[in-house]
Order: sequence, then C-alpha cells, then structure tokens
Amino acid sequence: MSYVVVNVLTVSPEMRETLEQRFAARAGAVESSDGFEWFELLRPVEGSDRYLVYTRWRDEESFQAWIGGQSHGGGPCPAASGSEVWKFDVVTSAGPKAS
Repeated sequence: MSYVVVNVLTVSPEMRETLEQRFAARAGAVESSDGFEWFELLRPVEGSDRYLVYTRWRDEESFQAWIGGQSHGGGPCPAASGSEVWKFDVVTSAGPKAS
C-alpha cells in the first residue's frame, strides 16, 4: 500500500496567511512527481497552532526521489517556527461506498 508523510508545522496566528499563500503559490509543484498520490494542507480549527502537510506516495522511494530534487526554502523568512515529520505505511484504508 501507500506511504504517508505528515509534516507538522507550528505556525503563529500572524504567520498563517503567509504560510497558506506560500503553499498556494507552489500549487502543482508536486502533482507530476512519479509516485505522488495525494496532498493536503490542513489548517487547525481550534486549540492548536499546528498545521499538517499531508502527502501520500506510492512508496518511500517515490517520496525520497521527490525530496532529493526539491528546494524547501519557502520564502525570505520561515512562516513556521517549528517542524516535525511523521512517516507511515498505510495498513488499511477505505473510501465511500459506491451508490
């Protein structure tokens, strides 16, 4: 099954818009990568200052190949004050039932 990488970004309230604009400006940067399956930027609703950057890949090798060819600068100053990366193998998954 797939390989998931979640980058957990700590973002202050005053930097949220900057972070979201930077990700919007990068739209399309990952979609054509071999092995790429899905991307989501998840904004916290309440009680947290941590955004989740969710990517799903065919396998770890596809993710590593994409990382190896990318620049992850983001802009003149960091929008996030901290980052933590979580990596997972998908064990099982489900989607909506067909009608």
